Amino acid sequence: MTSRGSQATARTSSEARAVARTQTLIKGENGIGTVRRTTLPGGLRIVTETLPSVRSATFGIWAHVGSRDETPALNGATHYLEHLLFKGTSRRSALDISAALDAVGGEMNAFTAKEYTCYYARVLDTDLPLAIDVVCDMLTGSVIREEDVDVERGAILEEIAMTEDDPGDCVHDLFAHTMFGDNPLGRPVLGTVDTVNALTAGRIRRFYKKHYDPTHLVVACAGNVDHNKVVRQVRTAFEKAGALKDTAAEPIAPRGGLRTLRTAGRVELIGRKTEQAHVVLGMPGLARTDERRWALGVLNTALGGGMSSRLFQEVREKRGLAYSVYSYTSGFADCGLFGVYAGCRPSQVHDVLKICRDELDHVAEHGLPDEEIERAIGQLRGSTVLGLEDTGALMNRIGKSELCWGEQMSVDDMLARIASVTPDDVRSVARDVLGRRPSLSVIGPLKDKQASRLHDAVA
Repeated sequence: MTSRGSQATARTSSEARAVARTQTLIKGENGIGTVRRTTLPGGLRIVTETLPSVRSATFGIWAHVGSRDETPALNGATHYLEHLLFKGTSRRSALDISAALDAVGGEMNAFTAKEYTCYYARVLDTDLPLAIDVVCDMLTGSVIREEDVDVERGAILEEIAMTEDDPGDCVHDLFAHTMFGDNPLGRPVLGTVDTVNALTAGRIRRFYKKHYDPTHLVVACAGNVDHNKVVRQVRTAFEKAGALKDTAAEPIAPRGGLRTLRTAGRVELIGRKTEQAHVVLGMPGLARTDERRWALGVLNTALGGGMSSRLFQEVREKRGLAYSVYSYTSGFADCGLFGVYAGCRPSQVHDVLKICRDELDHVAEHGLPDEEIERAIGQLRGSTVLGLEDTGALMNRIGKSELCWGEQMSVDDMLARIASVTPDDVRSVARDVLGRRPSLSVIGPLKDKQASRLHDAVA
C-alpha cells in the first residue's frame, strides 16, 4: 500500500509500473497557490499551480532545447520545428488544431528562446481537457511532412524579413553577436536566410526525435485546475501516442557547466537608411543561477527600469535626446548580458552614448544613493506581483523554474529575496558588472565620421 505522506499514486495492479512520484513544492493557504510536481516513470515532469478563484487555465509544455543547442548548419532548426508542430499530427490536420481551440475561444501559441521552447494554450477551465489533448498531440505526434516544411519555409523567411525591418528589435540580435560572436548564443534564434533555406525535413525530424524525449520536457499548468486530473489526462495523451517510456528514466538536469566566451570593447555597426539610430551599449552580466541576480535586478530597475530611472531622466526627461531608453538583463545557464538600449536621431548618437557611458561609470565607481535603491526595490517588488496576475504568467513561472532551476519559489519568497537586497549588495554588483569594459551595437544611417567615433564609447 502506498503511504499517503509520500503522495505517490498507485493505479491498478496491471498498471503497477505506472506509479508516479508526486511532491507538494509550495503549500498555499486553503489550496490557493499550491504548486505540485509529479514525475512519471518515463521522466516526464508535470507541475501545476492551483488558483481556484479564476475561471481559466493555461497549459504549456516546455522543451529543454533552444537555439544554443544548434550547430552552425542547424541554426534556426529549433524555431523551424516550433512552426512545424502546428502543421499537423497523425490525428489532426493544421486546421483541426487551430479550429479545436478557436471553437472554445481559446488562445494557442509558442515561443523559442536561446535555451528553451514553450507551447501553450489558454482556455476556460472546463475546456482544459481539450487543450491538454491538443497540445500533447502536437508535441508527441507531429508528422513533419516535406510539403509542410516547404510551405513553412516561406513563412519563416517572411518572419526573418519582418525582424530585419524592425531595427529596434534587430539591434538586440546584433548585440548578442557583438558579445558572443560566432557562438550559439551569438546566433539569431530565427536562423538566417541561408541556414533556413538549407534545412531539410529529414534533418528537422532527427532534431525533433533527439530533443523532444519526455525526459527533456516539462508540462506546466496553472489556474483553476486539479493536479491529479491534469496528471491523468497528460499521461493518457502521452501513452496514447506511445511517447511515454516504461522504464524509470530520470528527467534531464538543468543546464550547467558551460563556459561561453564573452568579449569586451567590440563595436558592430549595420548601416541602414532609418530615421533613427538604434544602439545597445552593454557588457557581460550574470548567469541566471548567480545569487547576485537579485541585486542586479534592483540595479537594473534603478538605472533604466522606469520613468524615474537614471537613464530615462538623464537622456529623455532632462535633454529630450531619445523617446525610448531603458536597460535590461538576460541570464543564461553560464553567463549573462547587461545592456542599455536607446533610439535617437543619428545626429544625437554620440551625445546619448556619452551620457549612458558616464552614468554607468559613475554608478560603477560610486554606487547608488540609498533612496534610489529603496525606490527600485519597491518598484521591482510591485512589478513582480503585477506581472503574475494571470494564469499564463503563472504557467510561465512554474514551467521555466522547473526546467531552468529544477525547483520552485513562491511569490512571497521572491518578494523576500528582493526586499533582502542591501545597498552594499547593489554597489558590489554595480562594481562587478558595470565596471567591465562595454561593447556596442548600432543600426542606423551613420556617416563615416560618426561611425569612426563609435569606439570612443567603449574605450
